[in-house]
Amino acid sequence: MKVEIKSKKGLRTILSVMVDKKNIQTKMNERLKELQKEVSLKGFRPGKVPPEVIKNQFGKSIYGEVVDKILRETTTKAIDEKKLKVAGQPKIDLKQFGEGKDLNYELQIDCLPSVTLKSFEKFKATSFKVKIEEKIIEEKLKEIANQNKQFENKNESEKALIGDQVSFDYSATIDGKKFDGSEGKNIQLELGKNLFLKGFDEQLIGVKKNDMKILNATLPANHPKKELANKKTKFECKILNVKKPKMNKIDDNFAKLLGAKNIKDLRSLIEKQISSQYSQALNSITKKEILDQIEKNHEIDLPQNLIDQEISIMTQNLKSEDKEKHKSNNEKLAKSRIKLGLLLNEYGEKNNLKISDDEVRNEIQKQIKGMPGQEKMVLEYYKKNPSASQSLKSSLYEEKIIELIKSKIKLTSKEINTKEAEKIITEFNKPNVDIGESKNSTPSKNKIKSKKISKK
Repeated sequence: MKVEIKSKKGLRTILSVMVDKKNIQTKMNERLKELQKEVSLKGFRPGKVPPEVIKNQFGKSIYGEVVDKILRETTTKAIDEKKLKVAGQPKIDLKQFGEGKDLNYELQIDCLPSVTLKSFEKFKATSFKVKIEEKIIEEKLKEIANQNKQFENKNESEKALIGDQVSFDYSATIDGKKFDGSEGKNIQLELGKNLFLKGFDEQLIGVKKNDMKILNATLPANHPKKELANKKTKFECKILNVKKPKMNKIDDNFAKLLGAKNIKDLRSLIEKQISSQYSQALNSITKKEILDQIEKNHEIDLPQNLIDQEISIMTQNLKSEDKEKHKSNNEKLAKSRIKLGLLLNEYGEKNNLKISDDEVRNEIQKQIKGMPGQEKMVLEYYKKNPSASQSLKSSLYEEKIIELIKSKIKLTSKEINTKEAEKIITEFNKPNVDIGESKNSTPSKNKIKSKKISKK
């Protein structure tokens, strides 16, 4: 194989590659021998078909297969020989090919730019620490208590009210006829939540224990059995019990029901979860402050094919008119992403940063702990989606780079309250008009899981 640089302009290099016809013929002969063991033709014993016969019968397709393999092998070797860092997929332009001829082709390569890093020591950024007020923890405790309320029996003479829990058996009919799923036993409804059928809860208001009640309702339009969708149905209900809500006493026993050691531990877990949500968003703001300075202080030529590829990924879910409308802004954003990716990767390589398989596994375990009851689903997701594991590894790598940069720059720590944090995050989260998305998601006190407090 002979490789020459035909032209070099900016980041684009064109290589001229020649593969001697003798090498091609050797590869052809090797492939024909392999096929002898596989090909079965009438008149020949298995494995005894002469290579010449196989060539006469399948020559063109075999040649194409061999050349395809040679192209894959030689392009890699040519790139390695010239020590080129490739950006994207090289383009091949065949100049000469055919049996009995040398293989000549040109390889058009867009190369990654050389990156020279400047010192980060003069960069400045602010790191935020949020103090969670006692009032917010108290509000969350009350919310959790309300979401995990207990019920106690009402007197048999007391009627059901909104907020009460009614237990009942039912037998339903459509036009006087039973249907699949027309019987229900010990159904429990908290009146006012409307979790059964539209208008059902209201008809149970006023019932007492041991009452018989006939209710009318319409089955939902999305009923799994199409023949039952939107059907008017009569429900004969036997009221088994009526219970009223009982306020939870927020004490150690309540905390233990939620998986905490005691009420002090529960309060601590709530504070950590709220704080963690704020920290996640505020860290993104600190990160952007750092990245903006890195981008501003470096100039890099970027390969057009990488820019086009990034724009395609960014806008894949947008309509054509939206793509055209924000074309200039999206190109600017794509260039920014690629530029920062190259700079961060160079910094990571320069400092020999790596992410081990153990670190990826540990991160997956953290995700599992944060999703109690869904452990199997999370593990299956990563097993079935290798790209998800790779994406996670890339995120961890980027975060490790950012943490190292933070240790080198002038990082000012600032303690703020939740109101100040909300203001900062809201400002940061103003819509990104370039692609119609926000920069990040705002943490909210209301997003704290209330049924189970998980320790991370």
